[in-house]
Amino acid sequence: MKSLPQISEAEFEVMKIIWKYAPISTNEITDRLVKTTAWSPKTIQTLIKRLVTKGVLSYEKQSRVFVYTPLVDKTEYIGQESNTFLNRFYNGNLSSMLSAYLDNDRLSEAEIDELRSLLSKK
Repeated sequence: MKSLPQISEAEFEVMKIIWKYAPISTNEITDRLVKTTAWSPKTIQTLIKRLVTKGVLSYEKQSRVFVYTPLVDKTEYIGQESNTFLNRFYNGNLSSMLSAYLDNDRLSEAEIDELRSLLSKK
């Protein structure tokens, strides 16, 4: 699997909007993010530019509007981040991670039931 660019938490918030609504214009991205964050439009534009520079987004100018499309698949990116977390904190051992969550009561009964269901499918 190829290594994907690292993106910050703020950049990830921008990507969530783009993954959901792409292709999407700068104004549409800004309109959605100003409702859920305290960011200024200028900050949002800076985050978009960083994502383009990192090769995570492509854009096309349509008349006077820039329209963005992701170059990185959401599932692939989240998978890479999950693996990084697992390797960094649990030496790649999923059982150790789940055990730590269970020992610290960080999983609800509903989450445990969901995990049982997922495991029984395999």
